[in-house]
Amino acid sequence: MTRTVAPLVEAIYEDVVRRNPAEEEFHQAVREVLESLGPVLARHPEYTELKTIERICEPERQVIFRVPWQDDRGEVQINRGFRVEFNSALGPYKGGLRFHPSVYLGIVKFLGFEQVFKNALTGMPIGGGKGGADFDPKGRSDGEVMRFCQSFMTELYRHLGEHTDVPAGDIGVGGREIGYLFGQYKRITNRYESGVLTGKGLTWGGARVRTEATGYGAAFFASEMLTARGTSLEGRTVVVSGSGNVALYAVEKAEQLGARVIACSDSAGYVVDEGGLDLEVLKQVKEVERGRLSDYAERVRSARHVAGGSVWDVPCEVAVPSATQNELDGEAAARLVRGGCIAVSEGANMPSTPEAVQVFRSAGTAFGPGKAANAGGVATSALEMQQNASRDSWTFEHTEARLERIMHDVHARCAEAAEEYGSPGDLVVGANVAGFLRVAEAMHAHGLV
Repeated sequence: MTRTVAPLVEAIYEDVVRRNPAEEEFHQAVREVLESLGPVLARHPEYTELKTIERICEPERQVIFRVPWQDDRGEVQINRGFRVEFNSALGPYKGGLRFHPSVYLGIVKFLGFEQVFKNALTGMPIGGGKGGADFDPKGRSDGEVMRFCQSFMTELYRHLGEHTDVPAGDIGVGGREIGYLFGQYKRITNRYESGVLTGKGLTWGGARVRTEATGYGAAFFASEMLTARGTSLEGRTVVVSGSGNVALYAVEKAEQLGARVIACSDSAGYVVDEGGLDLEVLKQVKEVERGRLSDYAERVRSARHVAGGSVWDVPCEVAVPSATQNELDGEAAARLVRGGCIAVSEGANMPSTPEAVQVFRSAGTAFGPGKAANAGGVATSALEMQQNASRDSWTFEHTEARLERIMHDVHARCAEAAEEYGSPGDLVVGANVAGFLRVAEAMHAHGLV
């Protein structure tokens, strides 16, 4: 980074912090991108003159609203809903809804900001956005979840549309919630606009592979990184954090690619099985019964459950952090490197802290940042939108082949951008630069808007 560019980038970051106080996750996401853009600004002074970075860091629209609803006891509950429509230079805003007590504006903005670059990397015509609420669906009845979703959509619907903003699911928002949200949207608008939400059921506009897509994509990306280094996933030991949708299907695809997944986790601890996790039992416990990993360990004799602790204590060759942001810190990263970890593919959004990322990069570990490695989910959502627009339905095999090709192309875009801008092999730089350039070029074509 040249002397003239470095102070400029730092000034942009300081302004973002000043204008968005107490939003630490958003600050972290912005800094991680800005640190990669020095060579771009040095080569493209027009991005400085037209304040392209400053415009990308400012959402086009932020919506915050009240969500009143009634629980099963008849008591009124009040939650807060969010939708941050970050950037529409490449297409309609696209990004999930997260229902979790931790949700606040800073979380939604960090997710939306990451989504802008992630969506750009897919090569699909979609912009970036994110939303959610500080509502916890865990422990709530179907009736309570339905009433919440209906109240949430009663406000949000006015901001959505298949050519405007297309939400999907995220943490706490699965097929049940998407169904309730879509039903209320259809009721209010009197339109069967199936392209307005993705992650729908297969019988009413959903796409095959969408459930599996984020986890499959993270495994495909890990495979691409290793292939670029002259090796493969076959025979590798893998540890996956989390045991939700992304984690389960990362396990499935990693095993299909010849790896042995030996550990995964939930909020109560982690389970280890050196012979490889029994995916059928794991799915039964987590997807069907909504149970705990301790239940899995009781059924699989070779498994060992560890209450509390960190799944990153388990030595492995490939790590797929798939739980939540900042779950993997610098100390955990150092333990993984000492244990022989050669590749990390982020299944979650920003699951590695800046310190962890630095450890991996310094050690020469192949590192796939979330905006690249977990782009398979939103890419398949865009494929769902294509099918909705054409009133078509594709086979599982066809859709999975499209997903695998997209993840190959995402890796190639990152690798090529890293090479071109002076950081060969650094996929963090490559992802940030490639995503930024695609969005920036479209913004310039549209004028100062």
